[in-house]
Amino acid sequence: MGIFSRLGGGGSRERRNATRDHFQDFVATRKGVEAYLEPAGAREPLALILVARDGEWTRRQVPSPKEAANLATELGLPFYEIIRTGYPQRMREWSRKNK
Repeated sequence: MGIFSRLGGGGSRERRNATRDHFQDFVATRKGVEAYLEPAGAREPLALILVARDGEWTRRQVPSPKEAANLATELGLPFYEIIRTGYPQRMREWSRKNK
Protein backbone atom coordinates (compact mmCIF):
# COMPACT_ATOMS: atom_id res chain seq x y z
CA MET A 1 0.00 0.00 0.00
CA GLY A 2 1.26 3.47 -0.83
CA ILE A 3 1.49 6.49 1.38
CA PHE A 4 -1.80 7.69 2.80
CA SER A 5 -3.68 4.80 1.17
CA ARG A 6 -5.57 3.97 4.33
CA LEU A 7 -6.65 7.51 5.14
CA GLY A 8 -10.24 8.50 4.73
CA GLY A 9 -11.38 11.96 3.61
CA GLY A 10 -8.16 13.74 4.70
CA GLY A 11 -6.05 11.40 2.59
CA SER A 12 -7.28 12.38 -0.83
CA ARG A 13 -5.24 11.57 -3.90
CA GLU A 14 -4.56 15.29 -4.38
CA ARG A 15 -3.18 15.60 -0.86
CA ARG A 16 -1.01 12.50 -1.29
CA ASN A 17 0.35 13.77 -4.58
CA ALA A 18 0.95 17.27 -3.22
CA THR A 19 2.91 15.87 -0.27
CA ARG A 20 4.98 13.54 -2.43
CA ASP A 21 5.64 16.29 -5.01
CA HIS A 22 6.67 18.75 -2.31
CA PHE A 23 9.08 16.28 -0.75
CA GLN A 24 10.49 15.20 -4.13
CA ASP A 25 11.17 18.85 -5.00
CA PHE A 26 12.80 19.46 -1.62
CA VAL A 27 15.08 16.43 -2.04
CA ALA A 28 15.96 17.35 -5.63
CA THR A 29 16.94 20.91 -4.72
CA ARG A 30 18.86 20.34 -1.47
CA LYS A 31 21.87 18.29 -0.41
CA GLY A 32 22.17 15.72 2.35
CA VAL A 33 18.45 15.41 3.12
CA GLU A 34 17.31 13.11 5.93
CA ALA A 35 13.78 12.19 7.04
CA TYR A 36 12.56 12.46 10.64
CA LEU A 37 9.28 11.20 12.04
CA GLU A 38 7.76 13.76 14.41
CA PRO A 39 5.22 12.31 16.85
CA ALA A 40 1.79 13.84 17.15
CA GLY A 41 1.45 16.41 19.88
CA ALA A 42 -1.38 18.35 21.47
CA ARG A 43 -1.39 20.85 18.59
CA GLU A 44 0.40 19.09 15.77
CA PRO A 45 -0.46 15.86 13.91
CA LEU A 46 2.02 13.07 13.18
CA ALA A 47 4.43 14.47 10.59
CA LEU A 48 7.44 13.69 8.45
CA ILE A 49 10.15 16.34 8.50
CA LEU A 50 12.85 16.50 5.85
CA VAL A 51 16.05 18.23 6.94
CA ALA A 52 18.77 19.27 4.49
CA ARG A 53 22.48 19.34 5.28
CA ASP A 54 22.36 23.11 5.89
CA GLY A 55 19.46 22.70 8.35
CA GLU A 56 16.67 23.94 6.10
CA TRP A 57 13.60 21.82 6.72
CA THR A 58 10.03 21.15 5.69
CA ARG A 59 7.19 19.31 7.42
CA ARG A 60 4.08 17.54 6.16
CA GLN A 61 1.43 15.49 7.94
CA VAL A 62 1.51 11.70 7.49
CA PRO A 63 -1.09 9.12 8.52
CA SER A 64 1.21 6.62 10.26
CA PRO A 65 4.83 5.86 11.10
CA LYS A 66 4.79 3.01 8.57
CA GLU A 67 3.64 5.29 5.76
CA ALA A 68 6.28 7.86 6.75
CA ALA A 69 8.99 5.20 6.61
CA ASN A 70 7.71 4.01 3.23
CA LEU A 71 7.84 7.53 1.83
CA ALA A 72 11.37 8.07 3.15
CA THR A 73 12.40 4.81 1.48
CA GLU A 74 10.73 5.86 -1.79
CA LEU A 75 12.71 9.10 -1.68
CA GLY A 76 15.95 7.25 -0.87
CA LEU A 77 16.38 8.98 2.49
CA PRO A 78 17.70 7.81 5.85
CA PHE A 79 14.78 7.64 8.29
CA TYR A 80 14.93 8.55 11.98
CA GLU A 81 12.43 9.03 14.78
CA ILE A 82 12.71 12.32 16.63
CA ILE A 83 11.52 10.66 19.81
CA ARG A 84 14.74 8.59 19.69
CA THR A 85 17.23 11.01 18.12
CA GLY A 86 15.89 14.44 19.02
CA TYR A 87 15.70 17.28 16.53
CA PRO A 88 18.89 17.72 14.52
CA GLN A 89 21.03 20.60 15.83
CA ARG A 90 21.42 21.98 12.31
CA MET A 91 17.62 22.26 12.05
CA ARG A 92 17.43 24.22 15.30
CA GLU A 93 20.24 26.53 14.19
CA TRP A 94 18.63 27.13 10.77
CA SER A 95 15.27 27.92 12.44
CA ARG A 96 16.91 30.34 14.86
CA LYS A 97 18.65 32.18 11.98
CA ASN A 98 15.57 32.23 9.73
CA LYS A 99 12.80 33.38 12.07
